Amino acid sequence: MEERQSAKTPKSKGLIQVYTGNGKGKTTASLGLAMRAVSEGMRVAIVHFDKGGDHYAERKIIAERFPEIELHASGLDRIDPVTNRFRFGVTPEDKAEAERGLGIVQEIFLNGKHHLVILDEINSTVSLGMLDEGAALDVLKNKPSEVELVLTGRNAPESFKEIADLVSDVTLVKHYFYHGVPARFGLDY
Repeated sequence: MEERQSAKTPKSKGLIQVYTGNGKGKTTASLGLAMRAVSEGMRVAIVHFDKGGDHYAERKIIAERFPEIELHASGLDRIDPVTNRFRFGVTPEDKAEAERGLGIVQEIFLNGKHHLVILDEINSTVSLGMLDEGAALDVLKNKPSEVELVLTGRNAPESFKEIADLVSDVTLVKHYFYHGVPARFGLDY
């Protein structure tokens, strides 16, 4: 049953959270929130944008040990398995995968069975032009009122920040990557 909210009572369910910025830890923070929600009996869905491929360690453990978390990956694998380097640039196939991911989000909202929905890397997917900001915003604005929504990724559009109830800007102070340490399996991906 939906809680009644008076004009003086702040909304306590169905908020929108944005984790953005150039620092490391946005996805990690959202996964921590997912673990907390599941431990309290909430149903969680995670849609990964621009994260195709099977080398994301968190997806393995979630699939094995947290079957109550519904996982969806969209995007091409942008990590070259031989060189372990990221492919920059946006292809028509990247855009098609981003649109497919947005369609998954619409389906999740329509089925109405989740308490928490995490859209991992949607901010950067929009900022890179893989996904139309207006189309994404339309879907976000039509989320069910009781669904808590988390948007992660660098360069969150201002429109996402405006509709958000919480915006965390993860700031880069120092990173080992800039000292020649490559992304590490199990710790960075």
